[in-house]
Amino acid sequence: MSQVYEEKKPRWYVVHTYSGYENKIKTDLEKTIKNRELEDFFFEIVVPMEEQIEIKEGKRKTNLKKVFPGYVLIKMIVTEETWYIVRNTRGVTSFVGSGTDPIPLTDEEIRKMGLDISEIKVDYDVNDSVSIIDGPFKDFVGTVTEINKEKHKVKVLVSMFGRETPVELEFSQVQKVV
Repeated sequence: MSQVYEEKKPRWYVVHTYSGYENKIKTDLEKTIKNRELEDFFFEIVVPMEEQIEIKEGKRKTNLKKVFPGYVLIKMIVTEETWYIVRNTRGVTSFVGSGTDPIPLTDEEIRKMGLDISEIKVDYDVNDSVSIIDGPFKDFVGTVTEINKEKHKVKVLVSMFGRETPVELEFSQVQKVV
């Protein structure tokens, strides 16, 4: 694998798999990423699905069908280690690309597949006070300590039981205190 792909920006890649193994590969990869503490390099693993309505014997039935059987989409930062982990996951045959170099999807391809590439704008910064508006910490107020735009997460220091506790939340779960 060439050093050209040792970039730090996450991109979407397509992995070719044995057909029928897509969900297992997603699960296995998620476990490996967690075990090896590589969450900073992997952002999303997607098996694109679409609803398909079938009418059988007068009954309407909705099924989820794989949009691209035999493929899994991964938003990741490619390094020697991350490439190796994905490439050696049971059921993965290869990255889509030329030779050993995975080729990231273009913004156009990402848009056509309906994957989110838009950057979310938040109206708060580190050290701002925010109110938690959803989830188990709803109605708590805290201070933003970290904003992760890639993962759409925010870390907030909340005062609970007389001590400051860091809580990781989705962007949509907090709003700036005005």
